[in-house]
Amino acid sequence: MHRLLFSKTADAIWTSHLDVMRIFQRAFLRAHIPIAHTQGYSPHPFVSVILPLSVGTASQCEILECTLEDKEISFQETQERLNQVLPEGIQVKEVYESSRKAKELTYLQARLELCYDSGIPSGASEMLNSLYSRETLEITKKSKKGETLLDIRPMIQSVQVQDHSPTQIWLDTVVCAQNPSCNPLFLVTAIQTYLSQLAPDFVRCSREEVFDKEGRVFR
Repeated sequence: MHRLLFSKTADAIWTSHLDVMRIFQRAFLRAHIPIAHTQGYSPHPFVSVILPLSVGTASQCEILECTLEDKEISFQETQERLNQVLPEGIQVKEVYESSRKAKELTYLQARLELCYDSGIPSGASEMLNSLYSRETLEITKKSKKGETLLDIRPMIQSVQVQDHSPTQIWLDTVVCAQNPSCNPLFLVTAIQTYLSQLAPDFVRCSREEVFDKEGRVFR
């Protein structure tokens, strides 16, 4: 199996998961890089992104799987050709071959930037550290099937709270990536639920890295 490590930044963060896969399907075609196709009456280039990314979230560690069929095109050339045709904000950082199974991807490192227009509320860092130190941290998770209570505390491996500027707090966190999965933005939902006075005016979220269960970088 071949994999592409790519980033998704700038205006591209507003592109949906399905649209990203379509973008790569067209990019392989425009770059004249043959890849394996699906079977059936209407075959199309097969690409799969391991962890779907929420719209509005940036990432430096997205992983796409495909099968390259032309062995004469090097991984470096594949990267260069794709980057020439991909839209701004989506960039291939590495092309490689891997035998590791996607289910080995266990943890996700993310950064949440909490922005306060009128400045960080007094005592915010101490209150946030106390919040994420609780034994349980239940939030209301909304889905198409309705609302359910979810305890996210067991899915949070670590949280580091940092006053980055007079108007910004950074939360650097490592959470479960899958089985079960914890969207880093759930940490903001916890703030809105238990510390409404610290609810930020705006939030930026970015995936920084992915790891296996031993804490090694997953590729």
